[in-house]
Amino acid sequence: MNAWFRIPLWQRVIAALILGIIIGYLWGPGAASIKIIGDIFIAFIKMLVVPLIFFSLVAGVASIGDLRKLGSVGWRAMLLFVITGQMSVWMGLGIGTLTQPGAGIDGASMALDQAALERAQDRRENAQSFEQMILEVVPSSPVQVMADVNVLPLIVFSLLIGIGILMAKEDGEPVLKIFESGSVVMQKVTMVVMELTPFGVFALMAWVAGTLGIDALKALGQLVFLNYLGCFLIIGIIYAGMIKGIARLPVVDFFRGIVDAMAVSYSTASSNATLPVTLRCAERNLGVSRSVASFVVALGATINMNGTAMYLGLATLFGAQVFGIDLSWGDYLTISILGTLGAIGAAGIPGSGLIMMVLVFGAVGVPLETIALVAGIDRIMDMMRTTTNITGDAAVAVTVASLTGELDRAELISADDV
Repeated sequence: MNAWFRIPLWQRVIAALILGIIIGYLWGPGAASIKIIGDIFIAFIKMLVVPLIFFSLVAGVASIGDLRKLGSVGWRAMLLFVITGQMSVWMGLGIGTLTQPGAGIDGASMALDQAALERAQDRRENAQSFEQMILEVVPSSPVQVMADVNVLPLIVFSLLIGIGILMAKEDGEPVLKIFESGSVVMQKVTMVVMELTPFGVFALMAWVAGTLGIDALKALGQLVFLNYLGCFLIIGIIYAGMIKGIARLPVVDFFRGIVDAMAVSYSTASSNATLPVTLRCAERNLGVSRSVASFVVALGATINMNGTAMYLGLATLFGAQVFGIDLSWGDYLTISILGTLGAIGAAGIPGSGLIMMVLVFGAVGVPLETIALVAGIDRIMDMMRTTTNITGDAAVAVTVASLTGELDRAELISADDV
């Protein structure tokens, strides 16, 4: 048993992925009999959604510490996080629309829960008007919202609780400790559930390979490629453009300064685990002042998940294409909002993006069973998404430091000579 846990989780997941494909290909349709193992894994993921979102969002907002911090540094950082998040999710939507990665899978042939498809169709036929949607954003009953996993009201309620804690100042500190502790506890619970990933991945990939055949594997391979493509575009266009166009700094020197954090983030797939390295790179290699680096990078590790935002848009379109669901521009707008907010609520630990899918899929009528398709390959994509996330944290920190006069430009330019 100890030997099993000494192997890094990502290596166990990759081994399970390969073994599942081989077993499923050899076993054929009979591999569907072990899909229940994957279904149990997906059920655990669904179980985590509400508490993880609630505690993470409240703790994330309250981590600002003082509304006065939303001054010259805070409001710039928040604005850049939101803008780059929106750009990222629309990039995922654009890539998914142009390439149609889910078109290679016939959802009708999948042995899924037909009730899920009926619920999705019912949601399409009884779409709310814009006025109803706005009205329901305000939660009349937070408990009912959590029971129904109603996305937007849950997020609004969580944000309001976080703002209320900030406004209460000293009186709110006991409540803040509860939510910070709750956030940590839920992250630990999530890590426990993620230990089930190799078993879930094995069963799901065996089911996909045995039931749907090579076409499904090709479509999933394309999804992996598009995930990496989207992340590279975010890093190479959005972040590089921010460094060059706003901060007026050499792009090459920036990437040289952050390469250590990028390497650690790719191997761990965790923004939180990479946080100390990102802070060190921002201060020592990029010349960001300690005050700006500690605030922006720590805040970014909590709420800046651009790689996840991009993927939520891409994965939603993938599921819609698999099941033949036509999404309207209104749905695209909903995805863009929830993709950004869902990424904010995603914990900086491996597998959190998979959990956020439940929120976005449910809001636009994409069957949650889509998660069973992508869960097997999620870890491979999560590694690159995390690298994108922490690179964005550093890019925003450098840009904000440059705009506020808190950047040692000489330190950044000379970092590669150290």
